[in-house]
Amino acid sequence: MQRFGAVTQVREDKAEQYKALHRAVWPDVLQQIANSNIYNYSIFLRRLPDGNLYLFSYFEYAGEDFDADMKAMAADPTTQEWWDVCVPCLKPLPDRAPGEVWASMEEVFHAD
Repeated sequence: MQRFGAVTQVREDKAEQYKALHRAVWPDVLQQIANSNIYNYSIFLRRLPDGNLYLFSYFEYAGEDFDADMKAMAADPTTQEWWDVCVPCLKPLPDRAPGEVWASMEEVFHAD
């Protein structure tokens, strides 16, 4: 099992919309997450001292081929629709990887 963390900024005027979407995640999106071997997926919201709102995500991956599972998720039409409504709420960090919305974080500690 692998653990993943990521961060992105949420647009101030879209924060409530983003929270509302995640209070009622579409069932097919949740199913695709499970089909992609992702577990314990959480997203946290925090306003940092710079005044901006940030989202921090965490999930565990328990599959055999992360790249293939992520490609399958990205190819899913319902997931694409979900991203089409969620991504405009975000303001990706400038130092994220090319093509990514969320910037990966380095795990420095985990206790079982």
